[in-house]
Amino acid sequence: MSDDKTAWAIEQLRAFVHGAELVGVSGLVGMTQPRAGYNEVSKLADTAELVMDRVVPEWRQAHGYEKRTSSWVFHREWANRAINRLERADELAAYAGDGSPTMSAGGLHPWVWDGVRSLWQTGHYRAALATAGSLVNINTQAKVGRTDIVETDLMKQAFSLGDPAPGANRLRRMEDDQSKTYANLHRGAWCLAEGLYAGIRNVSAHGVEEPTEQVALEQLAAWSVLARWVDDAKVVTAA
Repeated sequence: MSDDKTAWAIEQLRAFVHGAELVGVSGLVGMTQPRAGYNEVSKLADTAELVMDRVVPEWRQAHGYEKRTSSWVFHREWANRAINRLERADELAAYAGDGSPTMSAGGLHPWVWDGVRSLWQTGHYRAALATAGSLVNINTQAKVGRTDIVETDLMKQAFSLGDPAPGANRLRRMEDDQSKTYANLHRGAWCLAEGLYAGIRNVSAHGVEEPTEQVALEQLAAWSVLARWVDDAKVVTAA
């Protein structure tokens, strides 16, 4: 996050932590309520959850998530953890990390991440990978205007070096300069698609073992690469 975004995120989390603190109800012994009131703290929690999803995404799978109550104790604990990670990001990276780059799933292509976010956050990684493949297929169909073919066949025809024909638009990642680079860019796209649909989409859709989050993230990133290649390509139609 940029400094401005980090400051904003910390501000939202602190507002929630403060507003969700339980305080006594005037005139009612033993009764408590959130400092900001139930309606307002729900609004603050909504924003805090979005920030926590980016900063401490493991919070949704943590023990206690299924036992959330109006006390907001579980939320406040993880909001405080998120504040700590944001405030000490550089320090944690220097002393608790290995210096390697990190990647946020939220930065993946929206065709992929926006459609699988809820599955991912509940730990359904296999379903998320299968869904990502379906979404890339659907968006590619929409881009080239075809619903008669799918997945690998769709990608092979879309990125084919042959001239477009009526009803068979092509995708071009660069202008045809008769170079090997031009050929490689397009062959690489459909070859990647073939590997992804055979090795990830079909396998994920037919009941294999749930992958770990790390393995699933790597595979989701591969879908993002293909999605970006398709999205950035120019549609070429028959003359």
